[in-house]
Amino acid sequence: MSNLDAKELEHFARDSSHWWDENGPFKPLHKLNPVRIEFIRDHILNHFKASDLEKLSVIDVGCGGGLVCEPLARQGAIVTGLDADENAIAVAKEHAAGQGLEISYECALVEEVKQKYDVVLALEIIEHIPDVGAFVKSCFDICKPGGLVIFSTLNRTAKSYALGIVAAEYILRWVPQGTHHWKQFVKPSELARLVRKQDGEVREIRGMRYNPLADKFALDARDVDVNYFLVAGKDTSASRK
Repeated sequence: MSNLDAKELEHFARDSSHWWDENGPFKPLHKLNPVRIEFIRDHILNHFKASDLEKLSVIDVGCGGGLVCEPLARQGAIVTGLDADENAIAVAKEHAAGQGLEISYECALVEEVKQKYDVVLALEIIEHIPDVGAFVKSCFDICKPGGLVIFSTLNRTAKSYALGIVAAEYILRWVPQGTHHWKQFVKPSELARLVRKQDGEVREIRGMRYNPLADKFALDARDVDVNYFLVAGKDTSASRK
C-alpha cells in the first residue's frame, strides 16, 4: 500500500508554482537552505573521505521544487529528485533546465524506487508521512551498503508547537495554516530507534535554531527542540532488499 497522505499532497500541490519564490509559502525552506546544504555537504565529504561530491549519487526524497537538488548538482553530485507531487516535479524540471543543470526528477514514491544511491536525503518530509517506520525502511532500502542517510524534521515538543505552528503559521505567516500537525512531529529518540531497526548507525543528531535578530538559521549542537538533523550510516554488510 502507498505510504502517502492524499490530504498532505493536496495541501502542498496548491502552492507548487511558488517553490522558487523566496517570500512565498516555502519561505522557511529558503531560509533553512544555506545551513542545510553546508551540513549535508560536510557530512557527505567526511563520510566518503572525499574532497568533492563528484560521481556520488544522491537522491532527495520529497524534493519539492529542487531547492536542495540544485546546489548539490552544482557541486558535482549525480542528483535525483523524487516527489509525489507532479506539479512540483514539473516546476523543478523547468527551473533546473533554466539553470543548465542535469538533474533526474521523478514523480514517484520512495517505495517504488529500484535504484540504490550513495546518499539518501529525506528533509522536512517525515512529519507529513502516515507510517514513519515504513518510510525510514524505504530510505534505507534504496541506500547502498556503506552509504549515508540524512533526515531533517521537527521534534514533538511544546517549543516546536509554539514556534513551528503558532509562530510560523499564525503569527509570522511564513507557511499556510495547516501545513504542520504537531502530533505527527517525531522525537529524535523515536527516529533513532527506527534507524537502528534498519541496522543504521546514528552518527549525529544536530539541532537548527532560528535567530530572529539575524533572520537566519544556524546549527546548534544542544538545541534540538524544534528543527533537527539525524545522520545515519548504512552497515556495509547490509543486504536488505
